Amino acid sequence: MARKMLVDGEVNQSTAEETQFEFDLFVIGAGSGGVRASRFSAQYGAKVAICELPFHPVSSEVIGGVGGTCVIRGCVPKKILVYGSTFGGEIEDARNYGWEINERVDFNWKKLLQKKTDEIVRLNGIYKRLLSNAGVKFFEGEGRIVGPNEVEVIQIDGTKLSYTAKHILIATGSRAQRPDIPGQELAITSDEALSLEELPKRAVVLGGGYIAVEFASIWRGMGATVDLFFRKELPLRGFDDEMRAVVAKNLEGRGIILHHGQNLTELLKTEAGIKVRTDQGEEILADVVLFATGRAPNTKRLNFEAVGVELDRTGAVKVDEFSRTNIPSIWAVGDVTNRMNLTPVALMEGTCFAKTVFGGKPTKPDYDNVPCAVFCIPPLSVVGLSEEQAIEQANGDILVFTSSFNPMKNSISGRQEKTMMKLVVDAETDKVLGASMCGPDAAEIMQGIAVALKCGATKEQFDSTVGIHPSSAEEFVTMRSVTRRVAGKGKLKTNL
Repeated sequence: MARKMLVDGEVNQSTAEETQFEFDLFVIGAGSGGVRASRFSAQYGAKVAICELPFHPVSSEVIGGVGGTCVIRGCVPKKILVYGSTFGGEIEDARNYGWEINERVDFNWKKLLQKKTDEIVRLNGIYKRLLSNAGVKFFEGEGRIVGPNEVEVIQIDGTKLSYTAKHILIATGSRAQRPDIPGQELAITSDEALSLEELPKRAVVLGGGYIAVEFASIWRGMGATVDLFFRKELPLRGFDDEMRAVVAKNLEGRGIILHHGQNLTELLKTEAGIKVRTDQGEEILADVVLFATGRAPNTKRLNFEAVGVELDRTGAVKVDEFSRTNIPSIWAVGDVTNRMNLTPVALMEGTCFAKTVFGGKPTKPDYDNVPCAVFCIPPLSVVGLSEEQAIEQANGDILVFTSSFNPMKNSISGRQEKTMMKLVVDAETDKVLGASMCGPDAAEIMQGIAVALKCGATKEQFDSTVGIHPSSAEEFVTMRSVTRRVAGKGKLKTNL
């Protein structure tokens, strides 16, 4: 079969010379990006192989699983636990809706854990079938680079297999990191947090990002006492400051104890639990300490030095705008490149790779207006620019529209927790530059808003859209009054 491939930067018909390779593409890493790239490349007619480490819920340098971090020890199992943790609050709210819950309500952690494990095992099987159905050859083992066009697979029994490929794609993702403090071996990362034998009664979480606030919400929702430590004034650095403040208030409202501007200095094992010491002189006893302090690209064992693949200072693979490394035959997508570390972005990058290399249509990933969500309780979801980013980038004035209200459900349940919505608009063009929401169903609502921003929607078009009543979502098309007008490049900076 004649195939179009990207050769030395140009798309050309394949030649007889290319038949010397056993595969057109060999992918190392069968997570979201790797599976997407391999399947789509195979659909374009490429002969594709992929390798992945053996399956286990808790990762290591020699354990992984088809489906990758998101499916096995990330987004999917975490969202299952988020769902489980919300029912405690729902049961409380139900009483004011007439539900007479007279008997004690117990929570069975082990049952939920087993359900979660069953689901990721099921998804692991689905991903394997997706590869098989696409005609992709799967190898279980550790992949490493031997040459510009050669991959070595170390199988479970230690046997080494070697294969040649016209193109090699690195999609090995990233792993959770631990801060170097005394007693750090007593703490866990998000991997272990998803598979704990027992539900902690007292939890300490270190970190202010996605994973930290999500697990703090999960454990608190399940009844644990949770202390959250982070170095800044507010959690979720990089998000809109106003929305960060709303998240912090909601976390406290749910009973999570926030320790801003603090770090952990030492962990000690005692008969009563893990003693946590902070740089402010505090001491807290915990059953579990979670380090949610960032992730690092999985590149150490790939043997890149054999061919000279360039890495950045974080250890991430350096790529161009088409995901190509400095070695023309080697490419990389997903978290291992440390560009925008989100599962749907890895999928996009894998799709663009397949189009570029085998589809005859060079395609760059588009990182503008990528929506995302933080599944704390209630969740935060955003798309586009924050207010701070818009002010920094704009040449003219920025209009900010906000709405803070008590959701209709809360008016009956009595829960004191406001929803916050925000639109950031370019005053001159009327274009909506960013949208944010913190409240129930934020992620579901923001996905539709993301389509509008991707299409370049204006505030006038938002205003002319008929709302769905009664719903929280309708607030996005009824915010008529400007909350504030800020001059572009007004340096509305904070140290939050």
